[in-house]
Amino acid sequence: MKRSTRFRLLVEAPEILLLPGVHDALTLRLAEQAGFQAVTCGGYAATASLLGVPDMAQLGMSEMAEMYARLCDQTELPVFADADTGYGGTANVARTVRAFERAGVAGLFIEDQLAPKRCGHMKGKQVVPAVEMVAKIKAALDARRDGDLVIMARTDARAVEGLEAAVERAQIYREAGADVLFVEAPLTVEEMAYICAEVPGPCMANNVEGGLTPILPSAALDEIGYAMVTYPVAASYAIAHAVAGLYATLARDGTSDAWRPNMVDFAGFNELMGLSRLRAEEAAYDEQAREIVAAFSAEKD
Repeated sequence: MKRSTRFRLLVEAPEILLLPGVHDALTLRLAEQAGFQAVTCGGYAATASLLGVPDMAQLGMSEMAEMYARLCDQTELPVFADADTGYGGTANVARTVRAFERAGVAGLFIEDQLAPKRCGHMKGKQVVPAVEMVAKIKAALDARRDGDLVIMARTDARAVEGLEAAVERAQIYREAGADVLFVEAPLTVEEMAYICAEVPGPCMANNVEGGLTPILPSAALDEIGYAMVTYPVAASYAIAHAVAGLYATLARDGTSDAWRPNMVDFAGFNELMGLSRLRAEEAAYDEQAREIVAAFSAEKD
């Protein structure tokens, strides 16, 4: 089954889909090891990982497409992608969808922020007119070659125009054909319930630790009515904390010994990376090669 088809079925399933955020191939492998059915990789975590700066639209479309291609090449899990504002007008949106599809993503979202955009939980956001976003949604839907590729529309209007206006935008975006809707940064549980009750389509929740929206367990979000929930930056925050502790220990002691209980070891890390599997594949290819050469030599004799 195509990854896009699997992802669509997971989104449409009765139970909520929990998507951990990854920002590189290492965190992707860890998500696989934990048993998740799909993953997401957003611009916030990608910008921090690739550039070491805040999420203020500094990564371009080609950089993101290249990153998604690397991720998709290393997993069979569906990868849900962040397509920012589509990186321009409708022609840019269409090119973005085609590039991300070639990279292998199972779904993507575009948002209605005015470029340059910023993280949905930061201040100072602005949104484009709803009609401009609808045109982008239509362009995205027309550009996809795989009909199962999930196209999600995100609105950041809650912080700019208020909750009712944001919900109205989500309703319009659904009417335009968006598969999934994402009203970013509601402020209360009541607002989250209102969104799910009023938007006629699958909705996504966004759990950002320290952000504007209350963080609820996936079971509670499922009860409210959400179809998906992401933890897009949890891994980045955890890694920042852990590595800061390691470096502080190393600077203080001149050795990592005191931090060793918090680390995997050489053998364990190699196993996580799949070294034994690759060695077995190498041995199998070597054996096939020897058999072919031996058979050819025998026939020649």
